[in-house]
Amino acid sequence: MKLAAPSLLNDYYSNLLACSCTGLIALALGSDVYLWNSETQSLEGHMHPGPGPAPLTLPARAGRPRQAISSLCWSGDGRLLSIGTRQGLIQLWDVETKFTLGFLRSHLSGVGALSWKQNLLSSGSVLGRIHHHDPRVRSALVGAALQQGSVCSLQWSPREDRLASGSKDGHLSVWDGDVAAGKTSKLLRPPLVTMNQPSAVKAMGWCPWQRNVIATGGGWRDGELRIWDTQSASCVNSYATKSQICSLLWAEEKRSLVCGHGLPHHNISCWAADHPTSLDRSHQLKGHTDRVLHLALSPGSASRLFSAGADECFHVWSLLEHAKSDQKNLSREVQTKNLMVWALQSSFIVDGF
Repeated sequence: MKLAAPSLLNDYYSNLLACSCTGLIALALGSDVYLWNSETQSLEGHMHPGPGPAPLTLPARAGRPRQAISSLCWSGDGRLLSIGTRQGLIQLWDVETKFTLGFLRSHLSGVGALSWKQNLLSSGSVLGRIHHHDPRVRSALVGAALQQGSVCSLQWSPREDRLASGSKDGHLSVWDGDVAAGKTSKLLRPPLVTMNQPSAVKAMGWCPWQRNVIATGGGWRDGELRIWDTQSASCVNSYATKSQICSLLWAEEKRSLVCGHGLPHHNISCWAADHPTSLDRSHQLKGHTDRVLHLALSPGSASRLFSAGADECFHVWSLLEHAKSDQKNLSREVQTKNLMVWALQSSFIVDGF
């Protein structure tokens, strides 16, 4: 399935696509976030981040100041959506009540990445600050850390006992799960380990079934897919993809690793990962005409993959079907779904663009 995604920001360092545990897709287009139900394949509404409370369906033309969106992340229960902006603001939206719950204003620079640990929201900024927020309390900032370089990726481990952060300068840092310390610069703790690669650590993810394993992807001058052992702080394997890696994620149910690529191929590569430290490229998904900036997986069996690219297109893939299909079948699927592009564009116009 191929849908239009007009005004999707072509920015390697942004994180603008997220899928909740209920299958609700959040995609930032311009200064608005659209919610698309992957089960019913219907647009459920959109939100326009601003400086004050507003309903979910408030159109952009109502005169509210615009906030350029830089990151999105769902809470584990799928109830809250956190939105980070280039102005340093984080907004929390309750998708059930369709209203904003509040604003976190601790950052002085753009919020490049977000990650939830139960009720704790961690955020990373352009200035390298990592802040930990508990939205339930009045003084929401409960901890902080300082990373070398701008934060462009952030993710809590599956067991939520470690936090990994990636920087534009090529640093991959792993932090202790105790976030209580660090509200002032005198109390900031160093990371447990820091590993380095020759390009930005934007594409990054913990392996869900192998403890202490992280995968990272290199930029266009690098193109290496690397597997790290965080316990020994070493790269245990690497693979030359000969292409920029913009995004990656692990598919636990399928025991695979999926990478979204930029120059020169603009495709999605799928790797068999029965043994996460020894990968085997299984197949490719082709359909994007520009770099594949963002990836997300459906909940549960995770047989559906979502991708958003710099070509302003949003694709829905079946990992099971495409693993067995040839290029002819793939082309026929894209052709039969072209009407969905027009349908989704029409919905955007109705909603106020």
